[in-house]
Amino acid sequence: MDNPYVSMWQELGLDLAAHDALLNVLGKTYTDFFLTQKNRPDGMGYFDFVMSEVHGLRIKELLDEKSAGRKIIGSYCVFVPEEIVLAANATLVGLCSGADFAMEAVERLQPRNTCALIKSFFGFKLGKVCPYLESADMVVGENTCDGKKKAYETLDSLVKNLYVMDLPQVKSEQGRVLLRAEYDRFKTALEALTGVAVTAESLKTTIRTVNAKRAAIHRLSSLRKADPAPISGMDALLANQVFFYDNPERFTTSVNKICDELERRIAEKEGVFPAKTPRILISGCPQAVPNWKLPYIVETSGAVIVGEESCVGERGTRNLTEETGDTVEAMMEAVVDRYFKVDCAIFTPNPERTAHIEEMAKDYNADGVIHYGLQFCQPYLMESFPVERALEEKNIPTLRIETDYGMEDVGQLKTRIEAFIEQLR
Repeated sequence: MDNPYVSMWQELGLDLAAHDALLNVLGKTYTDFFLTQKNRPDGMGYFDFVMSEVHGLRIKELLDEKSAGRKIIGSYCVFVPEEIVLAANATLVGLCSGADFAMEAVERLQPRNTCALIKSFFGFKLGKVCPYLESADMVVGENTCDGKKKAYETLDSLVKNLYVMDLPQVKSEQGRVLLRAEYDRFKTALEALTGVAVTAESLKTTIRTVNAKRAAIHRLSSLRKADPAPISGMDALLANQVFFYDNPERFTTSVNKICDELERRIAEKEGVFPAKTPRILISGCPQAVPNWKLPYIVETSGAVIVGEESCVGERGTRNLTEETGDTVEAMMEAVVDRYFKVDCAIFTPNPERTAHIEEMAKDYNADGVIHYGLQFCQPYLMESFPVERALEEKNIPTLRIETDYGMEDVGQLKTRIEAFIEQLR
């Protein structure tokens, strides 16, 4: 049967042959990694459907929004404030950056030793395989590391409307002033793009919408504290990944529905792994779709992942925005307060992140922490050493992993991870 989305992809300018190849690999990997899991919650059926339509129905929905006059904003970072985007009559979506693609073309524009995440978003653009990127009316970059900062200079010539946000690198009063100024500048740019002014009423509504989404995913995270674990780390990560793609209200409803199911499982002491299975906390770099290599290895090696200290995890979702403000000024201050708490590795010094990892390890009863760093991601790789020392001082076993999106090191990683899990036993 003909694919109903082919003409839509053609109009977006995708390379259909390359895109088909990507979807085939994605589909097989998803089947092998996710659908082979035992005793999955029934509510995961929704997320399976989302992934089956991630380049289909969801893209059609976004294009329908564009036809109705709404703008689509693409982002690579949790510092881009969704509350302000929604209040300006636009939709925020995460952009593709979790797999290697068109690497030969990428390495004609970027050094070989650039981190996998940066090379990935170039690959998806140069390979013409990301419909989210091609649907976006504005692509928002941010200087969360020197690699990204310089990479956006090149990306600017490849996308039609790149907006680069300056972010503070120090959590000081001056840093907060900078973040507020950047969010004001971003709001002005959105209003110019959409022709819609952000009002106190619209911002109040969207703060509540985004808070509800974050509260739902945090409810899911909290339920993972139970032993036996009611949901696998793979499936919980998937929900955290879909957070960046789905319609906010629909996502919130779907996550709360699966949480209801997990609460019943906990009451009945039903888990996806046996009780006393070694419990792992993953810390470090974000894991975007389809970056599932590390969690798959962990959970097929005899452990369960119970939390992610990551942008695709609690770092990006744990704090809510204060809802009490009644003016745009007051609510913008609340938005800045909320995002300034994100403990990204760009900040120096960054004791809040180490404290958060220790706190999560305790709250989720983790037996050990795996610190995940992408090759050449200097901020997280450099922080991995002091993080490891701090955790070991608290008698929390830690394994530092440095890898990329390729599968060549799977055997080596599995050997190291199996040994770590055996140590935890």
